Amino acid sequence: MKSLALIGFWLAAGFVSPTVWGQKVPVQKEELQWLQRVSTAAQKLNYSGTFVYRNGSHSQTSRIVHLASNGNQMEKLEVLDGSPREFVRFNDEISCYLPDHQLVIVEQRSVRRGFPALLPASLAGLNDHYQIRKGSTARVAGFDSQIIRLEPRDAWRYGHQLWVHIGSGLLLKANIFDERGEALESMAFTDLRIGEPIHPEALKPSYAASAKENWKIRQARLSDLRDDAQWIFRTDLPGFRKQAALRRSMGVDSEDLDMLHWVFSDGLVALSVFISPLRPQVDGGEESFQNMGALSVLKRVVDGHQLVVMGDLPPAALKRFAAGIGMRGK
Repeated sequence: MKSLALIGFWLAAGFVSPTVWGQKVPVQKEELQWLQRVSTAAQKLNYSGTFVYRNGSHSQTSRIVHLASNGNQMEKLEVLDGSPREFVRFNDEISCYLPDHQLVIVEQRSVRRGFPALLPASLAGLNDHYQIRKGSTARVAGFDSQIIRLEPRDAWRYGHQLWVHIGSGLLLKANIFDERGEALESMAFTDLRIGEPIHPEALKPSYAASAKENWKIRQARLSDLRDDAQWIFRTDLPGFRKQAALRRSMGVDSEDLDMLHWVFSDGLVALSVFISPLRPQVDGGEESFQNMGALSVLKRVVDGHQLVVMGDLPPAALKRFAAGIGMRGK
């Protein structure tokens, strides 16, 4: 990531056939059971391994260790390419270590879902927007997997293909594909151990000692945004419902102003909206749009505020939704 602001945004990610939109076929119970296994396994299993994220010409390798014990989840994720970054999680608290900046960002409540925990606990409504199909079996990182494909029923979302470990239900690989069936983004384990004992030392942050002495610690405080009537969302995307409305504060010592954060989801994909006031001396510039594989990011200025909308959605869907965001009465 090229800026601390973008890191803050992130704290808050068988068979190939053309997608047929509008064809509603009742989902089979077996397919939903596979998806439910994926959701449960990522939370309740012990696992450790290395996975690779690919987006166009960009790739990134990460190492993950996950321990579930006495109803708690502990996790450590290290980014192995580029600038060193490390994320240590205990249940909903995430500490992000950025040694290049001698900075730790602590977030008490996260709305972020990362690989392999990509699916929510509730899968209600998925069949309304995706046709769920069971594919063939395949080998991933030395494990036998069952392929499950989710094909969009409209043009407002991408398709998804999941490789699910037959024995445990853990997600081994995930692809996002476009309307032509071509992969835009992929995440896949290259090395994995499931169910083996994990020593607590493996979950400790590598930079904890340094952080206590010379690093800055920023506590990101999240609170429910109960009165968000100032901002309105005039354009709906079918199936996307508001999941969270939060106020994010980095504290008085931070150069960052308070940020408002909304999360919308169709049950599979999250769409995030970040709004923060611009400083008087800052020129907001013109609207910008980036499309990086499956990820679309739009930035524009609205009435003295910086608006950022991002999600793994087709550009037309993201632009349509963003165009409807504005201040009430303006």
